[in-house]
Amino acid sequence: MASTLAIVLSLILLMYLAYRGITVLLLAPLMAALAVVLSGDIGYLLPIYTDTFMKALGGYVMQFLPIFLLGALFGRLMADSGAAETISRWIVDRLGQKHAIVTVVLACGILTYGGVSLFVVAFAIYPIARDLFRAADIPKRLIPATIALGSFTFTMTALPGTPAIQNAIPIPYYGTNVFAAPGLGIIAALVMMGLGLWWLHSRANKAALAGEGYGTHEDNAEAEAEEAEYAAGKPMPLFLALLPLILVVGVNALFTYIVFPGMDLSFIQERFPNVNPDKIAGLWALIISLVVACATLVVSRLGHWKNLADTINKGVFGFMLPLFNTASEVGYGAVIAGLAGFAIIRDAVLNVAPGNPLISEAVAMNVLAGITGSSSGGLSIALQTLGSDYLRMAHEMGISPDLLHRVAVMSAGGFDTLPHCGAIITLLSICRLTHRQSYLNIAAVTMGGPFVALVTVITLGTIFGSF
Repeated sequence: MASTLAIVLSLILLMYLAYRGITVLLLAPLMAALAVVLSGDIGYLLPIYTDTFMKALGGYVMQFLPIFLLGALFGRLMADSGAAETISRWIVDRLGQKHAIVTVVLACGILTYGGVSLFVVAFAIYPIARDLFRAADIPKRLIPATIALGSFTFTMTALPGTPAIQNAIPIPYYGTNVFAAPGLGIIAALVMMGLGLWWLHSRANKAALAGEGYGTHEDNAEAEAEEAEYAAGKPMPLFLALLPLILVVGVNALFTYIVFPGMDLSFIQERFPNVNPDKIAGLWALIISLVVACATLVVSRLGHWKNLADTINKGVFGFMLPLFNTASEVGYGAVIAGLAGFAIIRDAVLNVAPGNPLISEAVAMNVLAGITGSSSGGLSIALQTLGSDYLRMAHEMGISPDLLHRVAVMSAGGFDTLPHCGAIITLLSICRLTHRQSYLNIAAVTMGGPFVALVTVITLGTIFGSF
């Protein structure tokens, strides 16, 4: 019991202090240590830190460092090349300033549904969103929620066929595929997107009535410099501006679905026996696509860069804080998952409503994703523990495994965006904003809308079955 209370206390403090603006780089190890001490495991504090926390942190860095680095570099190249300015001004000219929010949501949605990492999308779309919101005089504090709606919600958990890792995790447990319950998934996506857009537009309208504009921010000088260059007659051609975004999606899809599947990569395991090409090929495809897109931006603007070395340095330096913020959260989650009290929490939430696997599954995924601050982490823990039981109960009650799949994935995308979530911390870092400025709007679009969509899917699935 003491260990369970220790976990809850550390989690509450982590969320509160992160919301108050204290860096998670310090909070994550401190709150993990607090949970260990209060659990009575003080004698194991140092080995837990060096073996559990740092091993999890290091593993995350090893796996995702190239994605964060290339994503940050790509975003900086998009901004400094003038590509972001060209795209944003073209969109404003065609759709009008009043459609800035919809434009950003759709841009993020298209990229993430195309298989682009949400971190890469955040890096790449932020400069565009910044320029659009400045032109429309919409408060900058709404940018993170707008990016989150397009990246963290309907394309991650609801749309059938989405390549998000969350949509793939249930497959071995339920024998399903990424297109599970396509009709229900589309309905859920429409609910999430519709409610999210309604909320964001209502906040923007309220701000306009109050006379609140974009605001004064530390990156205004950068945006104004880019606008001055554009006005001076050096805009990047639209095709060249769009080409890198097309390449990120196109090259990624090419290697993911055609090149790598058509190759015999078994020879790799002869030299690297711990490498499974089937599991790592998606990451390789993303790395290749980002390298190609970055190289294309550099080459296409040769002779037009103000200071290419400075641009590259800023991009590379910009990836470190978001990466280590997220990795620290992963380390915190690993420590918490190893404490005795976590088993009590896990067993309690996984056995809610034992007569209805859909409700029990929904509660389990939400709670575990909230505790770990990770949709994929909470989903994996729940399925490893009771996936077979859920499947057995579903067969006994005539519930389709496809419905179980969709409910599981959507549920994992609910409370995963609590304030300590690494993706939220990364997004705020990219946008140079704080929890205090932007988190409530992020919560509204990533938890409020998805919850309504989840209830809708469970209700329709219970009445009509999977479709």
